[in-house]
Amino acid sequence: MTPARVYEHPATEEIAIPRVLFALSEPLRLSMVRKLAEEGEVDSVELGPDLPRSTLTHHTSLLRESGVVFVRAEGRKCLIRLRHDDLEARFPGLIGAVLDGYQEAAPAGEDE
Repeated sequence: MTPARVYEHPATEEIAIPRVLFALSEPLRLSMVRKLAEEGEVDSVELGPDLPRSTLTHHTSLLRESGVVFVRAEGRKCLIRLRHDDLEARFPGLIGAVLDGYQEAAPAGEDE
């Protein structure tokens, strides 16, 4: 039996604002975070069904390494969830403000 993949995540106190803001500065990653905020834990392929696997892996890894998401393996699936509580403890109100700003900035129909 093959051992499950194990992903490294920064501890809550190691999450740094420059890395979080950089991770959230890219529109695709920001839309991934919005989807996670709305839907909770999802399979990584649901975050970008039309994207090449390498692109999805790159963006997911950057979000994980910055402390924005938590990734875990379950069989062949790669499940991802927003680290909302950790981010809120570290930077109160940040994720809510970023996601509110994202909704306000999105042209009508673009975030559907």
